[in-house]
Amino acid sequence: MQPTATVLVYSDDSNTREQVRLATGRRPAADVPQVEFVECATPAAVITELDKGGIDVCVLDGEAVPLGGMGVCRQIKDEIFNCPPVLVLIGRPQDAWLATWSRADAAVTLPVDPVEFAASLASLLRTKALLGA
Repeated sequence: MQPTATVLVYSDDSNTREQVRLATGRRPAADVPQVEFVECATPAAVITELDKGGIDVCVLDGEAVPLGGMGVCRQIKDEIFNCPPVLVLIGRPQDAWLATWSRADAAVTLPVDPVEFAASLASLLRTKALLGA
C-alpha cells in the first residue's frame, strides 16, 4: 500500500473544502492510505493539477460557481487520460441522475455526512489501488 493518497478537492466555497477535509480525517478507513489534499477553487486549477499527475481521487462540488463539479467531472472524464475516480458532492439526493450523466464514480449529498463521505472516498481509493494505478 502506498504511504499516502492524494485527493483533489474542488469547490469555490472554503467551508465545503473544510467539510471534506474534516470528514476524511487522516484516512477515511483503516485499510486505505493516509490522505493528502490538493485544494482547488477554480476549474482551471483542477485541470492544471490533473495535468501534473499524481491525483488518486477527485472530490468535486456540484454546487460550485461558476462551473459546477458535475460539468467539471464530465470535462475531465473526456479530456484527462486515465482520469482518477471522481466523487461528486450534490445538493440533494434527487440530483443523483445528474451525477450519473457527469460520469462520476460516486456521489454524496451536501452538507457532507462524515460517515457516508468517508465510506465513499475509501471505496474509490480501494478501487484505485486494485486497478494498480
